[in-house]
Amino acid sequence: MNQERLLIRNGRVLDPSRNLDARLDLLIADGKIVEIGADLRAADVVIFDAANAIVAPGFVDMHVHLREPGKEEAETVLTGSRAAAAGGFTAVACMPNTAPVNDSILTTQFILQKAASAAVSVYPIAAITKNQAGEELTDFTALKESGVVAVSDDGRPVVNSRLMRQALEMGFRLNLTVIDHCEDPYLFQGGAMNEGQESRKLGIQGIPPAAEEIMVARNILLSKLTGGHVHLAHLSTAGSMELVRRAKAEKLNVTAEVTPHHFTLTDEAVSVYGTNAKMNPPLRSAEDLLAVQLAIADGTVDVIASDHAPHHAHTKTVEFHKAAFGIIGLETSVSLGLDRLVHTGLISLQRFVELYAVNSSRILGIPCGIEKGLPANITIFDPERPVTIEASLFQSKSRNTPFDGWSLKGSPVATIVNGRIVWHPPGQ
Repeated sequence: MNQERLLIRNGRVLDPSRNLDARLDLLIADGKIVEIGADLRAADVVIFDAANAIVAPGFVDMHVHLREPGKEEAETVLTGSRAAAAGGFTAVACMPNTAPVNDSILTTQFILQKAASAAVSVYPIAAITKNQAGEELTDFTALKESGVVAVSDDGRPVVNSRLMRQALEMGFRLNLTVIDHCEDPYLFQGGAMNEGQESRKLGIQGIPPAAEEIMVARNILLSKLTGGHVHLAHLSTAGSMELVRRAKAEKLNVTAEVTPHHFTLTDEAVSVYGTNAKMNPPLRSAEDLLAVQLAIADGTVDVIASDHAPHHAHTKTVEFHKAAFGIIGLETSVSLGLDRLVHTGLISLQRFVELYAVNSSRILGIPCGIEKGLPANITIFDPERPVTIEASLFQSKSRNTPFDGWSLKGSPVATIVNGRIVWHPPGQ
């Protein structure tokens, strides 16, 4: 659609950041919300009937891999943005482990140039260290000025604690979030799945929960030392949840995210889905999954992010220990959250919107909210709409998902970016 003026009618408008929960209409013009009220009328508008749906601030996935530059056979900024739109996300933040690594103004500018024609807003995250080598900090000041919204060596944790301290000190001065992939590489080395009963049964070298928890504890202590904001990416263990819970009790500058696969699947899925159940951090035990769910419910977890990790089939259709880590998630995240968190009674719809939109926007410092004058970035979703996951129909270039064929309750019905409907279900 190529509409300039849009009237969203009959929806339940839900924005926890503004204590807004009411059946209202939204009038959008020139990319912004220009009026909010009951029974709005306007001429020369496209009308979107949002009856039975929730009208929410645009969902933001703050942890995706778009692969471009360098790995375009798996994904590009354009195809990844289309996948995001189809998944109900109005914006994504892309990790720097591209080829070359996004550790410079030039690579950031390249990504932003590609993003100019993307379906959703794309916010680059730059590397903490040059070439993600863990030896020398990148130029945080120049990178922030060039448009990055955070820094991370995602996939390669910053092992050197002195360097991580310096990163958090610099992040504190610049009001820039430092995101860490929490993993002790020496405990992780050679592992391919969670260490436990399942790994022993399958004869696969395991990765102990301690590999994650040691670095979570280290990062929390460094945040306490420096005051810098550390965001702990894709946490997976009961121990990590408890460490973050304690940090928040101390009111430290610590936030955390989890993924849909870590609140949905356990390491038993490896026997069922093979390499499509291989990710890093790995799927954990049933006890860990329950702890993650409880941490989502009690506010310990700030954000649900997909860790969308597209891979070409040739990197997944190999022996388990040789296969690439990661699964795609942009087009399944929202439905999994509604089905497994909201419909089970674990969280409310208000909490759901906080996890998918409000908190990720706040952490990255990007606009969010349903308010007159704000950019019209809006996700409309129907909590009751049934959906069957069909990977063959994905907008992503990759198909590496364990959720193909799953039937779920709840899904997006429209994604609106700067006042334009960039996606709605085919046939609607």
